[in-house]
Amino acid sequence: MKTIQDAICGQEDLSRLSPEEQALSVFYGAFNNRDLKKMAQSWAQSPDVIEVNPLGGIRYGWPEIEKMYEAIFTGPAEVYVEFFDYSIHELGDMFYAVGRERGEARMGDTVIPLAIRTSRVFQRIEGQWRQVHHSGSIEDPQTLAAYQSAMRSTEGMIITP
Repeated sequence: MKTIQDAICGQEDLSRLSPEEQALSVFYGAFNNRDLKKMAQSWAQSPDVIEVNPLGGIRYGWPEIEKMYEAIFTGPAEVYVEFFDYSIHELGDMFYAVGRERGEARMGDTVIPLAIRTSRVFQRIEGQWRQVHHSGSIEDPQTLAAYQSAMRSTEGMIITP
């Protein structure tokens, strides 16, 4: 198995990427630019999609996942992550990517460095890769607590224990 070290952040030249890497780049571009419309285009619009996020809980269906991203994007914390040290595994009309995210959550003068273990699953729907599952976990318990605390103070943030 080959792991890819080049980070994906959403600013890549898509013509140089595989279709799977393009799908990842679209997601990270939407996330890092706080673009809810592009985020919706990255995810399958289905009640079957699932998000397991470091903020806690499990969110089922695009409407619940959308609420979480909307709260992150409109809140005062600026979160940036990029995907690296990953591998891609294609299974016909599905692929999954397993790797790490690095980045930071910034709220005023407070900066929380992020190191997240991440897996993302995409399904080919009408010829386009759409995300159907994400699972992420922050490796360090103190960092996780600081991140969750910062996001709890964000008005409207949805955090599930």
